[in-house]
Amino acid sequence: MIKGNLLNVFTGEIYPAEISTENGLIKCVKPVQENFKDVILPGFIDAHIHIESSMLSPSRFAEVVVPHGTTSVVSDPHEIANVMGTRGIEYMIKDAASVPLNVYLTASSCVPATPFETSGSVIDAQEVDKLLDRDDMVALGEIMNFPGVLADDEEVLAKIASAKRHRKPIDGHAPLLSGEALCKYIAAGISTDHECTTREEVIEKRKLGMKVMLRQGSSARNLEDLIIAGGDFIVSDDKHPEDLIKGHVDLMLREAIDYGLDPVEAVKMVTINPATHYNLNNGLIAPGRVADLVVVDDLEKLNVREVYIKGELIARDNKILFSVKPLELESTFKLNPKTSADFEIPSKNREETVRVIQVIEGQLITGESEAILGVDEGSIQPDLEEDILKIAVVERYGHDRVSNGFIHGFRLEDGAIATSVAHDSHNIVVVSTNTEDMACAVNRLVENNGGLVATSGGKFNSLKLPIAGLMSSESASDVSVKLKVLQGKVKEMGCKLNSPFMTLSFMALLVIPKLKISDMGLFDGEKFQFVDVIK
Repeated sequence: MIKGNLLNVFTGEIYPAEISTENGLIKCVKPVQENFKDVILPGFIDAHIHIESSMLSPSRFAEVVVPHGTTSVVSDPHEIANVMGTRGIEYMIKDAASVPLNVYLTASSCVPATPFETSGSVIDAQEVDKLLDRDDMVALGEIMNFPGVLADDEEVLAKIASAKRHRKPIDGHAPLLSGEALCKYIAAGISTDHECTTREEVIEKRKLGMKVMLRQGSSARNLEDLIIAGGDFIVSDDKHPEDLIKGHVDLMLREAIDYGLDPVEAVKMVTINPATHYNLNNGLIAPGRVADLVVVDDLEKLNVREVYIKGELIARDNKILFSVKPLELESTFKLNPKTSADFEIPSKNREETVRVIQVIEGQLITGESEAILGVDEGSIQPDLEEDILKIAVVERYGHDRVSNGFIHGFRLEDGAIATSVAHDSHNIVVVSTNTEDMACAVNRLVENNGGLVATSGGKFNSLKLPIAGLMSSESASDVSVKLKVLQGKVKEMGCKLNSPFMTLSFMALLVIPKLKISDMGLFDGEKFQFVDVIK
């Protein structure tokens, strides 16, 4: 029997009640005449997250988020799917099954995300149909290839049709899409979007019937700017371990309330709203519902006291009451050692005007600028005084391809940083002041079977992520400590970005405008076509 002040997210009322459970379900909810301090809420649901971006295996992810009141997540495993295909998805399912957290998956729709990059696998419409036939697949994962929808691409439309046949919702990904193009995208059957960066976007999409997810992740933090425009869910999308230790959905709720959102409405956005949308049998404290419950001290502080999943107490006072033993995975790297020559951009002129990726702090979108750079010994040189650095994407699935460009915003004074967490195909992305350190960073990263690397003055700092080059089997606290040391080193190298590796990981995400880079070349995300580095 669980007693406390119950928040009824269906009616918005708060009243003292006792809750009985049986076989993992809520048996009965009875109002009582007693005085309580604590408040009982439905278990929190993060309706859109990529677990891989936490750099933790699903079981390690559960270990850190469950004490914060998260009882369910809706996760699109397209990160590991882009590396390993359905074998990667099976890994996520098996590892998640070892812990109490409800991990609902969506069938990854964009593997690869675009035809303009090399991934480790392809999941076609037939494979998507098989995935959607599974009960643990609650939706079709975000349709990042919105140009494919607008162009009536047969493969994209076949995946959408499959979701409709299975009567499962279709998640969207439509940054800056507006007007007739947005109407066509929604008319295809796509019902959510988590890529809004302006209030005008939120308002337009909601007026057209789209459910908007307000995002508060480690890199993209849009909640404060957008909450006044309304929204349907609060989600994290991508969250690093050091941030998860501070809080997950509970922290997002506190922030939403601090920004002026009514506490009851905020709780609805992480309980009944996503549960209803994804047809989950939780998100509401009522008979017959799964007994996923969170006990907090009050509705504003939201300090989590106890967490129940399927009626079982599985966390109390920020400590889990279950064991964690992550599964291991084989190496996924197939490439030859690199040399400085692989990162040269040749020119026969004395100087060149080049396109430059413009980093925007706190945003996934980038800008485009240009710079006039000098040429030395037939190679275009970076301009450290103007913060024009070199960036490259190294393909890691056996084709041995390297694409080079220039970037502004990292402010490295020397050395290089590299990552194998590089949305969405997860090739290696490296930024540097020079080609020698680029080669050293990439080679060390491969030796580590993936992860994050910083090198300067011949010394290395690393965070190993041997699970598909994306995740660690270590705890969030251990990963966080190593990441903190690594980020401290990057700051010593001159970088001022809050999350340099998270920012770097999105420089290859072609479906987010404006200028990005893949292993095939520099890419204009608005025109959805390659452009030359040299103008």
